[in-house]
This record gives sequence, C-alpha cells and structure tokens, in this order.
Amino acid sequence: MKVEGTALPGVLLIEPKVFGDRRGYFFEAWNAERYREAGVDVAFVQDNLSFSERGVLRGLHCQHPHAQGKLVQVLDGEVFDVVVDIRRGSPTFGKSFCTYLSSENRCQLYVPAGFAHGFCVTSARALFSYKCTDLYHPASEFTVLWNDPDLGIDWPAAEPSLSDKDLKGIRLRDLPSTRLPVFEVP
Repeated sequence: MKVEGTALPGVLLIEPKVFGDRRGYFFEAWNAERYREAGVDVAFVQDNLSFSERGVLRGLHCQHPHAQGKLVQVLDGEVFDVVVDIRRGSPTFGKSFCTYLSSENRCQLYVPAGFAHGFCVTSARALFSYKCTDLYHPASEFTVLWNDPDLGIDWPAAEPSLSDKDLKGIRLRDLPSTRLPVFEVP
C-alpha cells in the first residue's frame, strides 16, 4: 500500500494495493499490523456506513471529549472529503485538507482524533464507510459550520442538502475553546 502525508500532520492518504483481473479485484481494507507500520497505530471499536444521494453534505463533525479517529473510504460512488484541524494550539489550526475519495480510486483517508471531518457526495449516490477509534457519543459531538468563511473550503456544491444538525453548525471562531481538543506534540 502507498501512504502519503498531507498538509495536516497525522492525516494520511492511503492507497491500498489492488489485485485485479478480468473477474474483478481484491484489496485489504484493513490490516492492523500493516497499518501500524504505516503510522496508523490505533484500535478501532465501531464501523459505520452512510448512504447518500448527490449533493448531500455531512459535516463538519467532531467529538470532544470522546474524540474519534477515523479511517474513511467510499465503497460505491464518489465524495469530496474534508478534514479541518480544530486542535487548540496546533500550528495548522483552522487549516483544511480536501480530496476526492471514490470506489474508482479506492483511496482511504486516516483522520486522527481532534480533527473535524465532513464530505459532500459528487456522484449520483455514495456508500461511505468509516472505522472509528471511539464509540459515538452524542453529548460530546458538535458541528463546525460547513461554509465557515474563515475556513475557505471550496465545496463542489453551492447549495448542498444538509441535515438540521449541519444547518446549525457553529463557526470555528465562535466555539468556546473548552469545546475544542488540545494539540499535543507527538
């Protein structure tokens, strides 16, 4: 597998080794030993699937406390995936990394705990998978406003379909600092 660092330290773009022939293909979507060697040394405790239609935007979500690291990938379709560093004291605070994940490129993205995450569906529909390092904890979840002008994210949908929760997102600068995770030097 090929692992690339991104502009956000700890956020990794992973391209698994794919074995294909006329019948289809096979690849390892998770192998604890191999991923540990690549820098993803975490224990996953929950797997989630999300199905959405074109133009659906989910995010930017985070939990603190009970932060979740995530290994995300698209099983069918394509999404524009976004990660934002929201860790207090981080040298990349407020910076984002964006990429397209699809069933065609088969890439995965590792999002460490302490980052906000979201995606927008760019294909007719998408089946999105994510492994999480902590259980879903609704009381500690919050949403950073998807179109926060301070973040400057160039989403591929001007008027995305949003949940009520995502419509009520808060600008990063308006979140109380106690709600944000703290940057820890690795």
